[in-house]
Amino acid sequence: MPLDIFIPYWGDPGYMKETVNSVLAQNSDDWLLTVVDDAYPDMEIQEFVTGLNDDRIKYIRKEVNAGITENYRTCVGLATEEVMVILGCDDVLLPNYVETISAAHKRFPSAAVIQPGVQVIDENSAVVNTVVDTIKQRVVRPHGNGPQLLSGEYIATNLMHGDWLYWPALAFRTDRMKAVDFRDGFPIIQDLALIMDMIYAGDQLLIEPTVCFAYRRHSNSASSSKLTDGSRFVGERDYFAVAASQAREIGWTKAERAAKLRLTSRAHALVLVPKALRTGDTKAAGILARHAFWS
Repeated sequence: MPLDIFIPYWGDPGYMKETVNSVLAQNSDDWLLTVVDDAYPDMEIQEFVTGLNDDRIKYIRKEVNAGITENYRTCVGLATEEVMVILGCDDVLLPNYVETISAAHKRFPSAAVIQPGVQVIDENSAVVNTVVDTIKQRVVRPHGNGPQLLSGEYIATNLMHGDWLYWPALAFRTDRMKAVDFRDGFPIIQDLALIMDMIYAGDQLLIEPTVCFAYRRHSNSASSSKLTDGSRFVGERDYFAVAASQAREIGWTKAERAAKLRLTSRAHALVLVPKALRTGDTKAAGILARHAFWS
């Protein structure tokens, strides 16, 4: 059963080549790769991918730029195997990724989402330990030894307290992925929104602790660039209101309360207020303070 790997491409060609090469370097050959180019103006990646001459690799180029959400939808629509991955075009699979995900799916076939172990790398592909990732992995993420299969109000509440998942590292059961859709209007937090929709629908999430993925964290990402101007948190606040409503409808009072509190999201905004003030951006500081202190 090949692992269906998709890369929705728009970005730095150098990082993208590193990503593709990490797929080629897998210990297991049981994979398929589809690159969906969202009309990036440079043709370098088209030439690179088609020049590989590998029957397992497909290259698709859109005629016009559709945006990340539509490109995600395209990837899901193209998936044909049991398990799929939407890989970031600047992230890196460690050589054991495919074999780790395949073994986890075989052992826990009911899991709709698999979160493997992740290491974090910087712009230069060096492994780093950031404060954000330390909190995500050591504080917010559920504790336990070995694989953990989680579902229901427990994991919904946990993720509302803090999103510790690494979206591009996740593997999905394709049938469950096709049963939901990405929400329009939440471009920065759409990954959490989709996973929460799956959890509210009864799906299970598996934590597989084996480290097999390198997540690139750098200042040029879309989510990072939206932090200090405060715009990210406007979208987060709107989404948490939706999530609280979903929890209330099915009687998950703890999850509803966690969505209303959004503790780590508030704390994150509060930490950024001084930085906004130092740069003289009082508008951003006001947005961040509102997110931190107001309902």
